[in-house]
Amino acid sequence: MTTDPIADFLTRIRNAVKAKHRVIESPASNMKKDITRILFEKGYILNYKFEDEGPQGIIKIALKYNPETKQPAIKKIERISSPGLRRYVGHEDLPRVLNGLGIAIISTSQGVMTDKEAKTKNIGGEVICYVY
Repeated sequence: MTTDPIADFLTRIRNAVKAKHRVIESPASNMKKDITRILFEKGYILNYKFEDEGPQGIIKIALKYNPETKQPAIKKIERISSPGLRRYVGHEDLPRVLNGLGIAIISTSQGVMTDKEAKTKNIGGEVICYVY
């Protein structure tokens, strides 16, 4: 039982990138599935698959590396909001990660999305993590 399953998920990705693993597995949840979908759409991971094994299922993620330099696509993945200190922002205060080169994943009333999507829809929410 972890107190912060999203932080555990991001730490699994961070550790696998540092160890140069190809595939990671993590217990599934709807929030983790949305984060995984965003990472795939923005090109930070190679592929993903949701499997319905056990009571909650498993997410399998294939990490992405540059074929020539073997550098990972994810340089840093950092949890911002935690269960003890939630970070909420309005649409006018949405963060810019690395001056627009990275993404911030935001949980809004209309679902989980990137900071750029939330800015175009003029909605704020809870800042889940930064990825670059």
